[in-house]
Amino acid sequence: MARFEGELAAGAGRIAIVVSRYNDFVTNRLLEGTQETLRKNGQSEDRIDVIWVPGAFEISLMAWETARSGRYVAVICLGAVIRGETSHDQHINRAVGMGIAEASWTTGVPVSFGVLTCDSVEQALHRAGGNAGNKGEEAAEAALRMADLLRQLSFGHQPASTTSS
Repeated sequence: MARFEGELAAGAGRIAIVVSRYNDFVTNRLLEGTQETLRKNGQSEDRIDVIWVPGAFEISLMAWETARSGRYVAVICLGAVIRGETSHDQHINRAVGMGIAEASWTTGVPVSFGVLTCDSVEQALHRAGGNAGNKGEEAAEAALRMADLLRQLSFGHQPASTTSS
């Protein structure tokens, strides 16, 4: 019986990180955890592109565009949606979650979900390097493992170019 499991080693391809500027006191921490995890696992700085978008809602479009570009073996999405006094956060969370999933499904490129959906600033900070870990690290690990699995299995299509751009 064959067993396939993605490794945490970076491949030769580029990785995009799409980051929301909104709540940047949280997303900067997520980005630091993501970049550190990528470096620790062999991804060189010149193979990482960081793309800033205005808010969490805009992450989906940029994730889809970067994934379909053919330049990246994985896209990591980082954001922080914090509940307010209305149900606005629920609508944003639903749209972002579906958009990120659709970007991955329609392009065949792993698009990982590092978007926090929290009830409070305190919860967000705990998940961005506090006592609950750093969800940016987890999103980076998922992206590396999925990119490696797709490389191993190939499924009859070519991954993003591994040449320098």
